Amino acid sequence: MTEKMLKFVETEAKMPSKRPAKSRRVDFAEIYGEFLKEKADAQSSRCSQCGVPFCQNACPLHNNIPDWLMLTAEGQLQNAYNTAAATNFMPEICGRICPQDRLCEGSCVIEKSGHGTVTIGAVEKYLTDTAWDEGWVKPLVPIQERSLSVGIIGAGPAGLAAAEALRIQGWQVTIYDRHDRAGGLLMYGIPNFKLDKKIVTRRIKRLTDGGIKFALNTEIGQDISFADLQKKHQAILIATGVYKSRALTVPGCGNDGVIEALPYLTQSNKRGLGDTVTGETAKDKHVVVIGGGDTAMDCVRTAVRQGAKSVSCMYRRDEINMPGSARETENAKEEGVHFEWLASPKAVHDKNGKIDYVKTARMRLGQKDASGRQSFSEVEGSDFKMKADLVIQALGFTPENMHSLCPDLKLTRWETIKTHPTRFETSAEGVFAAGDIVRGASLVVWAIREGMDAANAMHDYLSAKIMTEKKSKT
Repeated sequence: MTEKMLKFVETEAKMPSKRPAKSRRVDFAEIYGEFLKEKADAQSSRCSQCGVPFCQNACPLHNNIPDWLMLTAEGQLQNAYNTAAATNFMPEICGRICPQDRLCEGSCVIEKSGHGTVTIGAVEKYLTDTAWDEGWVKPLVPIQERSLSVGIIGAGPAGLAAAEALRIQGWQVTIYDRHDRAGGLLMYGIPNFKLDKKIVTRRIKRLTDGGIKFALNTEIGQDISFADLQKKHQAILIATGVYKSRALTVPGCGNDGVIEALPYLTQSNKRGLGDTVTGETAKDKHVVVIGGGDTAMDCVRTAVRQGAKSVSCMYRRDEINMPGSARETENAKEEGVHFEWLASPKAVHDKNGKIDYVKTARMRLGQKDASGRQSFSEVEGSDFKMKADLVIQALGFTPENMHSLCPDLKLTRWETIKTHPTRFETSAEGVFAAGDIVRGASLVVWAIREGMDAANAMHDYLSAKIMTEKKSKT
């Protein structure tokens, strides 16, 4: 055990400094500062180097976290980066947007012992940003060139991760996406204050320079049929994500001024990229966001930056049961967002054709339901009004109609694509699926993991296909 580790008693846990809430409310720049080398070394040295690394087990990618923390503490930054990048194609992205408080940092042994977690995400971000600055991020170079090609539907994290893994093996890869830029939610769903789009663009350029082709503004089923895609490629990966918003079903939910979260965030991100966009903004409005996940936090914090008069978040359970990151919730509170816990909408009222308020009921929690979360019920006679000019629905996402894409696909009862649990094969020959379209709306880190795993399965499939063709010719 290196003498530089196990400093968690004498060295206090510390995150990179945050910009003051007053200044960050008025722009979309990232809110966290950068670790200096000395700070990153010091925070890494707090790691207890557990025999059973719970942080690694809690990470969907099973990153070798204790190893690269030790290397960072020893000043071996390039080796630390190489170790982090060995299991994660996008460490600087995960370092910024992963809910570490629910994953690696939340499982840290010294956090459980009361000494405060190792700031894993901040060190991961520091390592990879340093690697880009120092030129340690190497170009994407295939092991060898192979003749068969893969078509990937969706340029989000699952599709991008799969594309990189397949290209490393030498397969010819084309990614199809309906948007004008690659990145999926990384580009259009997650605000700049969490993930600067230059970070995403830099990663995508590396893939393009490595020989991966992008067919943007391409809707499968309209611009090119799925059948034609199958003729063009020897294997296909569906990594579309889930983009169909769950909608309110209360009276008045169809009024002007009741909008969906994802189009709202997309328009905001496009404005940040310099596009001319028409659409609703929060400027000078009383905004109510309904939902308690990370998307809801992105919406409330975006509304603050757009100059809303007031921003409230309504959630039907209490703060402990909130599914979003506790760290993001705290950031939102600092920026002036008001939270109405144990509250649920009953109707959206308008006045002279404009939204006026949301009729809201108080809720009470009950016993845990089948999902393991506490059930809820309305408190009779508890109705109250929440002033609103703009209501944003952030209630989660479900799959679009996959049968319209490919009728041969077998679906689950949740309308996600049914796949083999380890080979990611669908019911259609040569068609694989990964990410949210398989597991339902989830985390970016899970999409990256499944994209990489699906790519490995596709590599085996294509390799076997070549061997079969060779045998048939002899």
